[in-house]
Amino acid sequence: MRHNNFTAMAALAAVLMMSGCTTGGVDTTKTTAIQPAAKDIDTSDLAQGKAQFRDANYGLAEQHFRKAVELKADNAEAWMGLAASYDELGRFDFADRAYNQLLKVAGRKPQIVNNMGYSQLLRGDRKKARALLLEARAGMADPTVVNANLALLNKG
Repeated sequence: MRHNNFTAMAALAAVLMMSGCTTGGVDTTKTTAIQPAAKDIDTSDLAQGKAQFRDANYGLAEQHFRKAVELKADNAEAWMGLAASYDELGRFDFADRAYNQLLKVAGRKPQIVNNMGYSQLLRGDRKKARALLLEARAGMADPTVVNANLALLNKG
């Protein structure tokens, strides 16, 4: 009896081992639309920040840009987005901090000076806005955006 029991157990073990080695029964159908995580999280936050900013969701844009600069402090594009988001939210104190950090990271580039001029325009400081926008226009190959900001300044 003992021998038959041992043989039955051995046969069962063999069947289990064989069935455990097959992969034909695994369903590999994709069932979710969740995308794989981005390799560089700050790039994902940068992209989300830009998308939210384009959709005029400035609070959400600020959150993503802030996360991006927290993860990578030398990300000039994220600092620019963060400063612009603060401008749109009327948080000019935070915008000034972001612009100062942006200048440290990227230098005094015409695109940055243009945004700083627009910031001053939003604040109602027309004299400072004009000076910054004229400085930006002098350094740009294509001054279309600066000219549009100057036109806004001249309207008011």
